[in-house]
Amino acid sequence: MWPHDGRNSNKQMASVYPYSSQGQFPLTQNVTVVEGGTANLTCRVDQNDNTSLQWSNPAQQTLYFDDKKALRDNRIELVRASWHELSISVSDVSLSDEGQYTCSLFTMPVKTSKAFLTVLGVPEKPQITGFTSPVMEGERMQLTCKTSGSKPAADIRWFKNDKEVKDVKYLKEEDANRKTFTVSSTLDFLADRNDDGAVVSCRVDHESLNSTPQIAMQVLEIHYTPLVKIISSNSWPEEGQSIILTCESKGKPVPEPVLWTKDGGELPDPERMVVNGRVLSISFLNKTDNGTYRCEAKNPIGRNSTEYVLIVHDVFNTLLPTTVIPSLTTATVTTTVALTTSTTTSATANSTRDPNALAGQTGPDHALIGGIVAVVVFVTLCSIILLGRYLARHKGTYLTNEAKGAEDAPDADTAIINAEGSQVNAEEKKEYFI
Repeated sequence: MWPHDGRNSNKQMASVYPYSSQGQFPLTQNVTVVEGGTANLTCRVDQNDNTSLQWSNPAQQTLYFDDKKALRDNRIELVRASWHELSISVSDVSLSDEGQYTCSLFTMPVKTSKAFLTVLGVPEKPQITGFTSPVMEGERMQLTCKTSGSKPAADIRWFKNDKEVKDVKYLKEEDANRKTFTVSSTLDFLADRNDDGAVVSCRVDHESLNSTPQIAMQVLEIHYTPLVKIISSNSWPEEGQSIILTCESKGKPVPEPVLWTKDGGELPDPERMVVNGRVLSISFLNKTDNGTYRCEAKNPIGRNSTEYVLIVHDVFNTLLPTTVIPSLTTATVTTTVALTTSTTTSATANSTRDPNALAGQTGPDHALIGGIVAVVVFVTLCSIILLGRYLARHKGTYLTNEAKGAEDAPDADTAIINAEGSQVNAEEKKEYFI
């Protein structure tokens, strides 16, 4: 038999278990838990020769020794106990439970492993302060979002209608327990009418919220003076037509019924100028309706107005070039004029037959018509002058002397006989006026 010796015994154990000193080592992991949750602490040993395991808290109080509970705390329970594992759970964790827990393996010497328990402080639901309803346009607004109890300090972000606002102030303060923090953020801006009805939200992000942030919201109510605009139903009003002017006014509070005026006074013709709410209707337009029409709206915040200048145009008649042709054909005097007239008539006829030729014309070509009329007048005057000269040259002849012996004839019969006798000679005596 082998003599029983302590040293021999140790040597024998080492030879039987050559890796026992390396395999017998407790393994643990750090744990993070939300305040109020449950923390599971696990200690494992790959190779154990029936050696006991123990868990102790940061105050070095034994919680469990193998499967035996050592500390009277109803929140601490045994999960699993074996030669290779000792697992316990701590429920309803508080901030005071945070710290370093120790798993001990009672070998010679005792081997330990540390596990740090981190407790996250959950931030309280945020609140928005500093808003007084309603706010007048142009006033400065300071909204503050605040949350307490976060560990580590929470992050606050601002949004206006789902669009993040970056220009904010951030403040972090440590709470009295010196474990948690109170965080606040301030949003500073000028009230604008475009912000009326906007939703301002304050969002708190923290790792304890499991990607579900806490949000506080505030709907803005901004009061502002009316914004007025006139819309016309007719962009080119002509005499005899009608027009409808609509006064659109937007304000908060809602503006009172609008007031219509013309040139600074009342509407001059109530029978044709009818006001129905925000609409002004004018029928049978004429030149007297020209002027500046004003629409004014007001609410308890203030008043505003806008103007519309009405210009009534003459009735527009489209004259085709064919309407002036008859006046051109009546002036034909010479062959040259006739040819000109014939050519103009032919061109006009062709243009009348071709609808595409008139597609781009908006009225008669006054320059062309004026030129033709001038030519016709000139030709006419020249023709009249030539005709006068011709008539002057071909005027009838007359006798310059009476028949010889007519004066000395005793009676009328003798005078006639003498005159016939001298008629032959009278043909040779002619005088012309040039």
